[in-house]
Amino acid sequence: MEQITNNYGDDVRWFDETLGVGRSCDLVSRDLRIGGRRARVWVIDGFGGDAILERMGAFWLGLSPEAVEHLRDMQAFVDQCVTFMEANVSTDRDDIVTSVLLGKTLLLVEGVSGAALMDAKEYPSRSVQEPPDGKVLRGAHDGFVEAVVPNMALLRRRIRDPHLTMEGLKVGTRSHTDVVLCYLDDRVDAELLAEAREKLSAIQARSLSMSQESVAEAIRPKQWYNPFPKVRYTERPDTAAASVMEGSIVVMVDTSPSVMLLPTTFFDFTQEANEFYFPPLVGTYLRLLRIIVFLISLLITPAWYLMVSEPGRLPSWLDFLSSPEPASLPLLWQLLVVEFLIDVLKLASLNTPDSLSNSFSMLGALILGDFAVQAGWLGPEVLVYMAFVSVAGFAQPSYEMGYAFKLLRLALLLVTAAFDVWGFCLGVLGILALLATTKPMVGKGYLYPLIPFNGKALRRLLLREPIGRDNT
Repeated sequence: MEQITNNYGDDVRWFDETLGVGRSCDLVSRDLRIGGRRARVWVIDGFGGDAILERMGAFWLGLSPEAVEHLRDMQAFVDQCVTFMEANVSTDRDDIVTSVLLGKTLLLVEGVSGAALMDAKEYPSRSVQEPPDGKVLRGAHDGFVEAVVPNMALLRRRIRDPHLTMEGLKVGTRSHTDVVLCYLDDRVDAELLAEAREKLSAIQARSLSMSQESVAEAIRPKQWYNPFPKVRYTERPDTAAASVMEGSIVVMVDTSPSVMLLPTTFFDFTQEANEFYFPPLVGTYLRLLRIIVFLISLLITPAWYLMVSEPGRLPSWLDFLSSPEPASLPLLWQLLVVEFLIDVLKLASLNTPDSLSNSFSMLGALILGDFAVQAGWLGPEVLVYMAFVSVAGFAQPSYEMGYAFKLLRLALLLVTAAFDVWGFCLGVLGILALLATTKPMVGKGYLYPLIPFNGKALRRLLLREPIGRDNT
């Protein structure tokens, strides 16, 4: 830890060279005279609050020599001459440089030991608006933004409790990204909090360029073959606030509008904000419907392929399922091709300008629908089943869980095609085994509250219960 020398000329030259004055066009510095003493200010253009800096500069320039002649320590100078509330003193060069690059304003004064750091920054960010995913018919329509300070304020607005704690960390050896742990200190599991804090502090990555995903990849268990998501994200402050009130931990990463909810279990993905803005009976119906539809989407194409691959396998009342129209491609290849084409259309739609999105949707529907059937490439039954699978995927609020089920559905289809009934049964058992061996990022287990069993918690996850003391 290198300390500043308290020699004004040497320290100014060192900070000019290290911060890149004259080399980086966005690094702004200015010399001042404060009570007859030389002083210098450094700030990143675009981070500094112009109005605040102008008021402080006008105050400093108006100080008389008598007002500062007795000041030899920067803490005394800050106490007497810095009107901004968020100010601190540091003597560590590395800490000072990092603080300036985070947006703070640095002040050195000749004859005063130490450096003043004023947190008068204003990060560029978009306005608070409803997130594109997780929209609700009723309820709040605000969402998190890419700056961590406004996100903390959105939670403070909903939880006016002195036990609400915002614990700040710096992660990334070069990026020094702000990461905030948000929790209620009288409700959170102390062991869980310690585990989350330890894993975040142990991250050795240089930079968190992908924000919350970089954090998740750095601390998640090393199970590359396991597609199940280990963390749940939300851009909704009401969802995050409800999780905090129930004892969970919210991890906010600067530059990301998505926050992480810890601990995360498989059953947490059955919940959605819309359910809580409807009466409990309606919410329960919606939740059970989503669970059933999502399970059907996992099994429907492998089960249908199994039923129609051998004639005479179905009872007479299900004969309508066993007669797909002939097509140029074998049935297995039809299912695989449509699976991949749907993903291609999703990727293409992300890069389609809004003005062309309707035309693109019509073109995709014609190619995958009418033209493909008329050309004899695909059977209409295949399109019907794959359309149901696609719609069911959008019923799941987590994109990560949706793609996990998609990959498992493809694997189950291939195993069923290779080994028939035995393959289907072994594939289902393999999925259950994979689910049971999934390691959570933090917490008791990925299948909690089923394993270890907690009947009350499991009932709350599967059924929408009325709001109560422990249910928000």
